Amino acid sequence: MRPARAPFGRPGLRAGLILLLAGLCLWLAPAGQAQNAEPAPLVVVLELDGAVGPGTAEYLRRGLQSARERSAALAVITMDTPGGLDSSTREIIADILASPVPVSVFVTPAGSRAASAGTYILYASHLAAMTPGSHLGAATPVQMGGANPLAPSEPPKTEGESQAPPRGDAMTAKVTNDAAAYMRSLAALQGRNGAWAELAVREAATLTAQEAFDQQVVEVLARDVADLVAQADGRTVRLNGEPQVLTTAGAVVETLSPDWRARVLAVITNPNIAYILLMVGIYGLFFEFMSPGAVGPGAIGAVSLVVGLFALNMLPVDYAGAALMVLGVGLLIAEALAPGLGIFGVAGALALAIGSMLLIRDAPGYRISPLVVTATVGLSLAFFLVAVRAALRAARGQVTTGAQALTQALGEVRSWAGGQGLVHAQGEDWQARSPAVLAPGQKVRVVAREGLTLIVEPAPEVKTQAD
Repeated sequence: MRPARAPFGRPGLRAGLILLLAGLCLWLAPAGQAQNAEPAPLVVVLELDGAVGPGTAEYLRRGLQSARERSAALAVITMDTPGGLDSSTREIIADILASPVPVSVFVTPAGSRAASAGTYILYASHLAAMTPGSHLGAATPVQMGGANPLAPSEPPKTEGESQAPPRGDAMTAKVTNDAAAYMRSLAALQGRNGAWAELAVREAATLTAQEAFDQQVVEVLARDVADLVAQADGRTVRLNGEPQVLTTAGAVVETLSPDWRARVLAVITNPNIAYILLMVGIYGLFFEFMSPGAVGPGAIGAVSLVVGLFALNMLPVDYAGAALMVLGVGLLIAEALAPGLGIFGVAGALALAIGSMLLIRDAPGYRISPLVVTATVGLSLAFFLVAVRAALRAARGQVTTGAQALTQALGEVRSWAGGQGLVHAQGEDWQARSPAVLAPGQKVRVVAREGLTLIVEPAPEVKTQAD
């Protein structure tokens, strides 16, 4: 009998096929692993540096939207702020709470602060972090106009008893209680220290970074963003009420800068810029009304006024201050049009100065500089004083044109006969008459004019020579 053949032929051929298949598997394995490997997580960094305002809110809204569209693992808001506007702060907090991407607020670098509005934003974050050397707190709402001097005084509080606003200041009590409840609700979202949050509102309490960490106000102490990202990995936060584990190991960190819209909005909502735009707009339109057809002042004034009013609409404007400004400008214009011995000018300058200082209600980081107000009021007053002086000089000066300019003008007789003749005055020949006897070449003075005929008399020096 013939022996049975091996299934794959000779032993050498079988071994070669095995080696070939093994090599092919080794060559294809890295490619398959590379295709199945997940991309590194993305961490988006946003920067909040300065007062919280409409420009800041716009920038952070777009930044969080970009983080959502790119499926970022974490959005980090680095913060250094003295506070800002309540409306913008609430917009930022609403965007953080509605974000499907976890948001970490990081007070950095050393020496930074999360004061006033910054404390509220930090409490709203899913993960709060600070750099050693930074601090937070002083979240008491600003009292517009100060305390009521007629309110009854209360005895001092004992240690540990919360400081409540005076009984007589009901508005302050309402604002403070609302802010305290808001902070407690934010603290409950991530299980932070709600008792200290209320102290920050009622007593303007502050904490250093280490104290905030020890009192469970923040969860992380980090040197920089890289350290924060490393410590955030594996932590559990509550996102829309549900626990979520952060995965940031090996993450790619990318910083998003403000776009042109946010930059422009931040510039024009600066109270000083908005105030200057408003004044340029008012004076530009005034010049256009005084000199119709100039076009330039009117166009610049209209644009400046619209932009200035748009910016003021986003700022906490005191309407009493705005009314005083309008009154002041009106009095200065009245001084220029109908000089009142400077009374209108002085009153207008005082009204403009007081109204300018009251125009923006007191908010951290949002005040009109006294230097800007002084310069604006000084230039306005100087301009209108110059206009008044020019008007007085023109009123007192001798008329050099028109019918009145001929009165008392000197002339010379060209021809004369029968009490009338031709007189040359002011570069022209005029028909003239006079009760005096005149001769050609004689100097005369114009006394009056009747239509196109001058009434003349001999010039004084002629009379003297005749005598």
